[in-house]
Amino acid sequence: MSVNPNEKPEEGGERPEAAETPVEPETSDRPGTAGKPERPETPPAPAVEAGESAPEAAVAAPGAGAGTGAPSGRRRLADALWPPRVTRAQLVVALLLACLGFGLAIQVSSTSEGSALRGARQEDLVRILDELDDRTQRLEDEKARLEKQQSELESSSDQAEEARRQTQEKERQLGILAGTVAAEGPGITLTVTDPVGAVESDMLLDAIQELRAAGAEAIQVDGVRVVANSYFTGGGEDMRIDGTPVTAPYVFKVIGKPEDLEPALNIPGGVVQTLEKEQATATVERSAKIVVDALRPVKRPDYARSSSQ
Repeated sequence: MSVNPNEKPEEGGERPEAAETPVEPETSDRPGTAGKPERPETPPAPAVEAGESAPEAAVAAPGAGAGTGAPSGRRRLADALWPPRVTRAQLVVALLLACLGFGLAIQVSSTSEGSALRGARQEDLVRILDELDDRTQRLEDEKARLEKQQSELESSSDQAEEARRQTQEKERQLGILAGTVAAEGPGITLTVTDPVGAVESDMLLDAIQELRAAGAEAIQVDGVRVVANSYFTGGGEDMRIDGTPVTAPYVFKVIGKPEDLEPALNIPGGVVQTLEKEQATATVERSAKIVVDALRPVKRPDYARSSSQ
């Protein structure tokens, strides 16, 4: 028999039996908790140490066991960094880096040193390169000439006559270099004026060295033949070459290739610029024929003799 719950029981009638209700779980005996289910207890959060921030404490909390003092993040970082743990591979890498840094320092030091050509203009650099090319070409020509002489000696039917001819030619060349034989050929005339008497002997010597480096074969200054053992002394009003007095203007007669001799005097910081700083002037004139006729006396050696005698 079904019972309608909304239907009121008749007076004096029997009440319908109440439906069985499920058994409530046991509740705590504590006051105020009757009828409420018991919540699981949560472990207390670890206390934040003094000086630690909240995130660090939160990171340390999950790994912390009950009753264990886990180290903080800062303490673990300090333990990982000190004392340092160096392996052999790290030592090798450090040594290689040190060697590389030392090499780079040397390279930078060498490239940072002042160079005489660093501030030169483009046309000056081109002229210097042309001079170097000319010197290289002269050396190549000399090499070819010597090789030709060797082949002529080896292929000549009369080797004695060929050797004699080459010996005479060599004697003539050595006579020109020694200043005992007059010479003529293309070259330049260098005139140095010194109105204030500021030109010193070393300046004229620098001019001689530049001309020799450019391929000068015979040089004469104011009637004095300049050779390998010539020397310059004094300056101004008392300039001397090999003991012979010379006066301004100093006239250099030089035999050689004009295209090589003139640029050698006009290089940046060269003879012409040095003389201009001393209020002197230097003019260069090319010529197809220069005559060098000043001679030096032939000196017979006192002790040396030819080994062929």
